[in-house]
Amino acid sequence: MSGFLLPPLIIVCIGLVMGFIWLGSGTTSTLAASPGAYGQATMGLVATPSNAIGVPLGAISPIFSHEIQYWGSAIQGWAGAAGLDPNLVATVMQIESCGDPRALSPAGAMGLFQVMPGHFTAGDDPYNPDTNATRGLAYLKRSLQVANGDVRLALAGYNGGIGVIGQPESSWRLETQHYANVGSGIYSDAASGATQSARLQVWMGPGVKGMCLQAASHLGINP
Repeated sequence: MSGFLLPPLIIVCIGLVMGFIWLGSGTTSTLAASPGAYGQATMGLVATPSNAIGVPLGAISPIFSHEIQYWGSAIQGWAGAAGLDPNLVATVMQIESCGDPRALSPAGAMGLFQVMPGHFTAGDDPYNPDTNATRGLAYLKRSLQVANGDVRLALAGYNGGIGVIGQPESSWRLETQHYANVGSGIYSDAASGATQSARLQVWMGPGVKGMCLQAASHLGINP
């Protein structure tokens, strides 16, 4: 670079012009139009961008169940701290625990975001909502970054491990494929401003309804 002896003022002007061009271009449209990891077009579904101070815009969608609405203000706070869309955070909570802070899976995943033990540090209370959200959403954000903003791939990474994002979908476990399909459908409905979600209603089968009833019981609210 030392061969380009431009006056300092010109360098500053060029830098300012390039900065305005970069800010005007944005990233969402690029992500939406980019090819998917498997040589096909992506769904165009990307996470809603945050505002200038890193707090996602808007409240959670009304499509989410009563148990998730209970956590609405907390979800907005956690999402703001993590730089994530509250509707994406609500989608993960809806699928993982239906808002039950005491949820425990057969595999050992715990709490609202069903975080595995290895993600906690010494002294953490895995069932503390703030702690559980901090650990779970850090992993979700990392998954979203590896997926270049593609929500479906990020959800697959949250369920099956971030390593699956670069693998052919045919190699994913059926559970991970189902999780990605259901989650991206629910998130799409929430992000579009819909007041109801057919995908969420399909997801709310007998087993999931039982999970939500348990959540309502633990929260002390009517389902």
